[in-house]
Amino acid sequence: MAFNEELSDRIREALVNEPQVTEKRMFGGICYMVNDKMCIGVMGDEMMCRVGEEALAEALEKRGCREMRSGKRVMKGCVLVSEEGMRTAAGFRYWVDLCLAFNPLAKAAKKKKTGS
Repeated sequence: MAFNEELSDRIREALVNEPQVTEKRMFGGICYMVNDKMCIGVMGDEMMCRVGEEALAEALEKRGCREMRSGKRVMKGCVLVSEEGMRTAAGFRYWVDLCLAFNPLAKAAKKKKTGS
């Protein structure tokens, strides 16, 4: 699945001052890991935002925002934001800042053990 490279570049630029950012292909798109934790990314033409469960209800009220699903499973604390929700610079920055605010509280995925 292709993803919006222009949106990915916008996110990359927005994270340029963060000390530890890595890019990882996942969910058929790209994810930006901040401090080794999934933070923000791109799936298709939408921005994937890890906002946490406390901010979820308010986030879902925003224009262009919907729950993120993997098949039938809802991805807890994550939303997808369409172009409509990030059309303005302020709208885009809102989502980036929300993800970065949650990142210190997020739990890192457990590291997979490599072969024995």
